[in-house]
Amino acid sequence: MKNTAIRTIATAALAIALAGCGAGSASTGTSSTGDKVIKVGATAVPHAEILNDVVKDVLADAGWTLEVTEFTDYVTPNTALEDGSLDANYFQTLGYMNNQNDENGLHLAAAVGVHIEPMGIYSAKIESLDDLADGATISCPNDVDNLDRALRLLVQKGLLKDPGTDEHASETTFNGNAELNPHGYVITPVEAANVPNTLADVDVAVVNGNYALEAGLPASHPALDIEEFDKDTTIARTNFLVVKQGNEETEKTKALVEAITSDEVQAYIEDTYKGAVIASFITADGTAVK
Repeated sequence: MKNTAIRTIATAALAIALAGCGAGSASTGTSSTGDKVIKVGATAVPHAEILNDVVKDVLADAGWTLEVTEFTDYVTPNTALEDGSLDANYFQTLGYMNNQNDENGLHLAAAVGVHIEPMGIYSAKIESLDDLADGATISCPNDVDNLDRALRLLVQKGLLKDPGTDEHASETTFNGNAELNPHGYVITPVEAANVPNTLADVDVAVVNGNYALEAGLPASHPALDIEEFDKDTTIARTNFLVVKQGNEETEKTKALVEAITSDEVQAYIEDTYKGAVIASFITADGTAVK
């Protein structure tokens, strides 16, 4: 969700509706008798790809028409859902949704979790973490949260030692520290979007899932390893299908939930993203839906 102007492929009518978005009442999920069109807003990769490439066909087999509107920001798809221009959106984590409800007076609810974009360890020079030599160079995102997340991934994979603190770790925690970094790796933070561009210059790079996808890494350099999640981190990192409060049990929502958690979507995620995206079909409390 790891955003400025809107890029929409919707109709002019939707654009007009977005300009006047405000708090509206929950709809019934059908605008008229026999309405079989479901309108979903999503960011492009991987959300809109999953919807257009797989979910649309699964819904069509069940008698529904899916219309997907693509956004490049994280604000408008929520206001469009709030004002009824959309039936659902798919791009955000629970934490972001809850924050938007609290700060902007929205009335959004999680329908089902769909996927996680895990951080991964990538390389253009080695084929296994077992081949990582002492003194190897490692690039990571440089913002506080993602740097800490990247370093803890390296701890999780046994490359670094756990610093034993809940505070954010940084490269200074490990560089030159023989106890926490016994192999003497040299860790260099760079701007998160540029980490994939460092592959030619470092031995391994720790990359956010969305930037790995944008750089085509799953196809050119599949991840050597990816994050593992416990229940709490699974809930926190999952991107959810979201609807307006009161619409959780409509026919449209039920059909969409069934389609987006189908075996076809599971297979597509595994085959297409090769670890840069992993399926996470869960409820808001972390219960598996299948």
